[in-house]
Amino acid sequence: MDGTIEVPAAPGQTATPTRSRRKPKRSALRRAVALLVLAALAGGGWYGWRTWYAPDATRERVVTAIVQRGDLEDAVTATGTLQPRDFVDVGTQVSGQLKVLRVAIGDTVKAGDLLAEIDPTVFQSRVDADQAQLRNQQAQLADKQSQLALAELQQARQRGLMSENANTAEALQNAEAAVRSLNAQIASIRAQMQQTESSLRGNEANLSYTKIYAPMAGTIASLPAKQGQTLNANQQAPTILRVADLSVMTVQAQVSEADVPKLKVGMEVYFTTLGGDARRWYGKLRQINPTPTVLNNVVLYDALFDVPNTTGELMTQMTAQVFFVAASAKDTVFVPITALQPVGGEGRRRGTAKGEGKREGKAEARGKGEGKAAGSAKGEGGGEAAAGGAERPARPAGAAPGADPRILFASGRAMVRVAKEDGSFEDREVKVGMMNRVSAQILEGLDPGQKVQVGARAAGGAQKGAGAPKFAPRI
Repeated sequence: MDGTIEVPAAPGQTATPTRSRRKPKRSALRRAVALLVLAALAGGGWYGWRTWYAPDATRERVVTAIVQRGDLEDAVTATGTLQPRDFVDVGTQVSGQLKVLRVAIGDTVKAGDLLAEIDPTVFQSRVDADQAQLRNQQAQLADKQSQLALAELQQARQRGLMSENANTAEALQNAEAAVRSLNAQIASIRAQMQQTESSLRGNEANLSYTKIYAPMAGTIASLPAKQGQTLNANQQAPTILRVADLSVMTVQAQVSEADVPKLKVGMEVYFTTLGGDARRWYGKLRQINPTPTVLNNVVLYDALFDVPNTTGELMTQMTAQVFFVAASAKDTVFVPITALQPVGGEGRRRGTAKGEGKREGKAEARGKGEGKAAGSAKGEGGGEAAAGGAERPARPAGAAPGADPRILFASGRAMVRVAKEDGSFEDREVKVGMMNRVSAQILEGLDPGQKVQVGARAAGGAQKGAGAPKFAPRI
């Protein structure tokens, strides 16, 4: 048959051949069979990939870090400001108009240099008045001394006459009284002179205070007063300027009360400044002030240390990022802190995802010596949420979230998962030295260049185009 049939024609018409409809039915059946075959092939390929390449997929889920060698330190950080170690706020002890100001900000002065002058008119007049009064009292004293000398001569004459009975007793008594009176007057004048001299010294001192001299050598750091300004020193001494020695600067760092117990006087400390090209300035902790500053209910203690400023690069009120070095190690082996697990496996992730368990069983059946890798895959597969598939951070048993790793591994022992050449992982115990919140020193058990596990990708993170992978920390 050719696949066509003849349709009987109506009376008076010629019969027209018509194509059979069976052929399209067979074509649809063939397409369905082809689709089934392709689906079977795809399912077999997927099954084979799941069967033979599961270890590679497992490795893709593991996040590793390379063991490195370098310098490591554990530091307490704080923010501080720079101030001159030695400075003096120069003020005035007398009131008056600032008549002359002889310096400007930034000028270098020596000890004893004249810095400013206050109008001395009032104080000079007081000194002149005291000097005049003192001269008057000196003249009175000289007069009374002359009278005393005459009274003493008269007293001596009356005594001589009295011995010869040439005068009366009354005359002698008058002479003696005159001598005693003049002595009293002379004593009074001397007391008045002392009072005047005392007042004169005070007024001379106030007069000298109208000229302000540099108490130390240094630089004029600030100049709050202006020439011509009237200064009132009755309530408190107004500050005219500040002289500072900028050759040595003091860093005043504010440290939180939680970090203060880690600080020790004499410990090494360094700081950097904004725009300082990461240059470090080193010093030794000199003092921790016992009285704190409370800022927004945060208790902060001032920690002070000095640094030389021979080049003059450090300036007053600069902001310093301070690092108090609690411990340090040079040229040492270290790994990220997230690579550590407590010894005994208390901190391992528990549970195994279904897909991971199947791949592990098949990997073991292949007999390629990946038993350890399969066991490690169980550890990393556990903790996945059944609904979302996201991994939860693993923490050592009994450890609170955010626990300080320096406390968790205070014994100096830890476990890490080390990548082998065949791509599998093995658990290894290492000896841990000093550590901070980022890295840990490895004293024994690892060599630079090796890879250790530090986490695992989230379930959807391994898919291309799914965005940045999410990592699950191990502690």
